[in-house]
Amino acid sequence: MARTTVKIDGLRELDAALSEFKSVAARRIGRRVLKEAGEPIARSARQKAPKLEWHLHESIDVGTKLTRRQRGLHPRPPKTAVEMHVGTANPAGVTQEFGTSRHGPQPFMRPAWDEQKDMALTIIVNGLRVEIEKAAERARRKALKAG
Repeated sequence: MARTTVKIDGLRELDAALSEFKSVAARRIGRRVLKEAGEPIARSARQKAPKLEWHLHESIDVGTKLTRRQRGLHPRPPKTAVEMHVGTANPAGVTQEFGTSRHGPQPFMRPAWDEQKDMALTIIVNGLRVEIEKAAERARRKALKAG
């Protein structure tokens, strides 16, 4: 499997900007942006998923919820972290993606990520900028109104 390296500049500035807000507001900003960024990946995965296999393509979604089994396998993030998952809760997804002893893999999630990762990262960068500016403007208006 090929390794992917992503270089991100501006995380200190992002952390400083988000720390200006209450943690609930900062998480809300993160969730909105990550959900929007996950949609192109989910759309691509739905197109690539086998259509006749257990309604797999219909089960691909973007969200914060995991099944009980997935929660058991996935370490719990810190309270301040924001997570968004793109994929399916359908167990058939794993066998289709990686194959079994009876049939070879038919990957759909990894190719969707490979195809849409640049778009998702662009949406995150631009979306965070816009959402932080909107939240700062709302906070400024609220402060002016309060006194």
